[in-house]
Amino acid sequence: MKITVQSIHFDADGKLESFIQEKVEKLTLFHDGIRSAEVILRLEHDGENRENKVVEIRLIVPGGDLFAKRQSKTFEEATINTVEALRSQVERTKERLRNAS
Repeated sequence: MKITVQSIHFDADGKLESFIQEKVEKLTLFHDGIRSAEVILRLEHDGENRENKVVEIRLIVPGGDLFAKRQSKTFEEATINTVEALRSQVERTKERLRNAS
């Protein structure tokens, strides 16, 4: 699976990108048809609230794309929450494909 990580208005360090790659790769355990993933990291300006790290992930899978977006205090926490949301979407999609066959 090809994973692209794009950070908006800042430079993500290698450690963060490796963390994201590792977490997104685990989604292939639930669906082997995932072709690629696009990850966007963004800092939102939200005043005093410090939960301003946003992670968006789009998975390209047969039958349509899957998308999730989560916001948190750290990019790592937002990544974990986004991957978890996608995991349940992947499982539902795979179940639908299995039932359609």
